[in-house]
Amino acid sequence: MVLYTSPFPNSFLSILHSFSWGLIFPCYWFADRLVASFVPTTYEKRQRADDPCYFQALCIIITTPIYLALLLASLPFALIGFLLWSALQSARRPYIYSRLRDKSQATGATLLTEWKAAGNGKSFCFGSANVCLLPDSLARFNNVFSTQARAREIGRRIRNGASRPQIKIYIDSPTNTSISAASFSSLASPQVGDSTNRAVSVGIKRTSSMEYKGDNSGSNNSEDSRDAKAGGELNEGEDNNTCIVCISGEDNGHISDTEADAISGQANISSPTEHSLEGERESPKGQIPNHKQKEGDSGSLDSYTASRESLVKVRIGDGTVDQSNINNKLLYKASVMKKTSVRKKKHMDEIFDHEISAFFPANLDFLCLQEVFDKRAAEKLKQQLHHYFEYILYDVGVYGCHGCCSFKFVNSGLLFASRYPVMDAAYHCYPNGKGTDSLASKGALFLKVQVGNTPQDQRIVGYISCTHLQALAGDTTVRCEQLDLLQDWLADFRKSTSSSSTANPEELVAFDVICGDLNFDNCSSEDKLEQQHSLFTRYKDPCRLGPGEEKPWAIGTLLDPEGLYDEEVCTPDNLQKVLETEEGRKGYLVYPTSKNHSSSQKGRKASLKGSGRRIDYMLYTEEGVYLEWKVEVEEFNFITQLAGLTDHLPVAMRLMVTTGEEDS
Repeated sequence: MVLYTSPFPNSFLSILHSFSWGLIFPCYWFADRLVASFVPTTYEKRQRADDPCYFQALCIIITTPIYLALLLASLPFALIGFLLWSALQSARRPYIYSRLRDKSQATGATLLTEWKAAGNGKSFCFGSANVCLLPDSLARFNNVFSTQARAREIGRRIRNGASRPQIKIYIDSPTNTSISAASFSSLASPQVGDSTNRAVSVGIKRTSSMEYKGDNSGSNNSEDSRDAKAGGELNEGEDNNTCIVCISGEDNGHISDTEADAISGQANISSPTEHSLEGERESPKGQIPNHKQKEGDSGSLDSYTASRESLVKVRIGDGTVDQSNINNKLLYKASVMKKTSVRKKKHMDEIFDHEISAFFPANLDFLCLQEVFDKRAAEKLKQQLHHYFEYILYDVGVYGCHGCCSFKFVNSGLLFASRYPVMDAAYHCYPNGKGTDSLASKGALFLKVQVGNTPQDQRIVGYISCTHLQALAGDTTVRCEQLDLLQDWLADFRKSTSSSSTANPEELVAFDVICGDLNFDNCSSEDKLEQQHSLFTRYKDPCRLGPGEEKPWAIGTLLDPEGLYDEEVCTPDNLQKVLETEEGRKGYLVYPTSKNHSSSQKGRKASLKGSGRRIDYMLYTEEGVYLEWKVEVEEFNFITQLAGLTDHLPVAMRLMVTTGEEDS
C-alpha cells in the first residue's frame, strides 16, 4: 500500500486547493477572532477581576466593529473559495504522511535491528491524548485558548518527556528491607544514536534491595541477577536508552564526589536538537500563564533542576540522604517518577506497575492524538514531534460530502506519530455522527508498523488503531454502532494488509492495540451498553475489572475545565500531587452525574464515588498475535505533563512482547 505524502494526487490540484483556502482563510480568521472575543476563559476573567487596568471590555468595543466590517468584506471571496474548495475534496486523500527528512536524526531503521538483540522479547510504549486543538473560538468553550501556542508547547512537552532516557536504580542491601520511594526516573535527552546502556555503582549504607519491576515483573531478586545488573549487563528486552544506577550496601552512607561526578557525567546529556531549539523557547504572544514554568518544574522545558517534590528520598541506616545533594550532584534536567511503597503494597495483586506521572514515559514508541482539528496547529505540532518521532500521519479525515453521509467542515482530528516505520495505513469515517459531531469526519485510523525482523528475516509487525467516538451525552446507540464498525474495519484492514499464510508466515504479529477517546466511562449508569460491548471481550483494558467496575488505582481522564488554571493544578507536578489524593480528584476531575446527588456543590462532592470519568482508553489483545509469543502489560501511566494545555489526562501503556519461554 502506498502512503500518501501529499493531500492531492498532483501539484495542480494542490495549487487550486491552496488558492481556494487563501480566499476562505481571511473570513474564517475574522469570524474566529470575533467569536473568541466574547468567550473569555476563567484565566481572563481572573485577570479582569485582579487588574483594575485590564481593558478587555474596551478592546472588545473597539475591535468588534472592525472584525465585523472585515468579515463582511471578505465574505464574497470566501463564498467563491468555498465552492472551489468543496469541489476539490472529492480528489483529496484521507491523510498526509510525513517522514523526517534529516537522515542524521532518523532512527527507524536502527530500531528494527533491536529485536534480534533483544533475545527473549521487547517492550513497546504507547501514548494517547486528547489535546483539544480546535479553532480558538471553539476551544474556549472548553476553557482553553491560544490554540497555535498550545500546539507548539504540547509538542515540546511530549518530546521533552519521551526523549529522556529511562533510569533504573537498583538498591542492594542484605539488612534494611524498608523502601521509601521509587527507583525509576527520566533524565535529559540522550545524544542521537546513543544506544549504549550505562551502569554506575554508588555505595549507600544499609539501603534496601529493590528492582524497578519489583514483584510485579514476576522475576526474582536473586544475587546473580543483581550482580549482572551491577556489572552493566543488558537485560534481554530492555530499551536502549536505559541508564542503570546500582546502589550497593557498602561504604559509609555517603556519595563521594568522584561517584557523584560519574553519575553527573552520565546525566548531563543533551541532544543537538535540544540545544538547537533554545531560540524557540521564548513564550509566544498570547501564551497561557502555565506555559512559563518556574525553574524546577518537571513539566517545563527550561527546567535545569529537578523539582524538589519529585526527587527520591533514599533512606539509609541513621538518616536520609540530603535531597539537595542529590539534586545538585546527580540530576540535570531530571525528575524522578514517584512509585511509593505504600501504593505498591495497597495493590499487591496487580501484575504491572501503574502510577500518576508528571512525564510522558521514556522511550515512547507510538503516540495517538485526538482533536487536532486546526490545520495550522497540526503543522506546528508536527514540527515539534518530528524532533523525536520519525514518522507522522496528520490531517486525517475527509471534507465535504466525500465518503460520508453529511457535509464535513473539519477533519477527524486524529494524529499518529511513530518511531518505527509505518507500512500501511487506512482511514474510515463513521457514517452515523449526530449533532455537532456530524460536522467533523470522526472516524478510525488503522496502521500497520514494522517493529523488527527475526533471525530468519521474517518481518515483525504490529497493528495500532486510533479513534474518537461520538461525544454527545445520551448517544449510547451511536457509540455502540461505531464500536461495531471499528471491529469490522480493523478485521478487514488486517486481512487486506497481511502478506502471510499459516503455512508460510512471512510476517509475525507482535501486538494489536486500540487507542482513543471513546467518550464513555466504565462507571456511569448511562454508559452500561458501551461497558458491555463485545469489544471488551476480545480486547483487554488494563484499568478495568469488568463492566461497571474499575481497578482501585484507575482514575478519570476528564478534567473539570473550570479548574484548569487554579494554582493547585496548573503545573505537571502540582496536578500530579493533587490527583494522588481522593479529595484532589473530587475537586478537579469530572465525575459521573448522579440522579440523586445533592443540589449544593459541597453535597455533590461529598456523594461522589469512584475516581472520575475515564473516557480515554488503551486496549490490547493477544488474539491474532503470533501463537508462540505472549503479550503482557508492563506499565500503565496517567500523565500530567500537559497540565493547563488540555482538559484531558494523557495515558500511556508499555507492553512486553515475550518471544521465549519464561524462566521458572
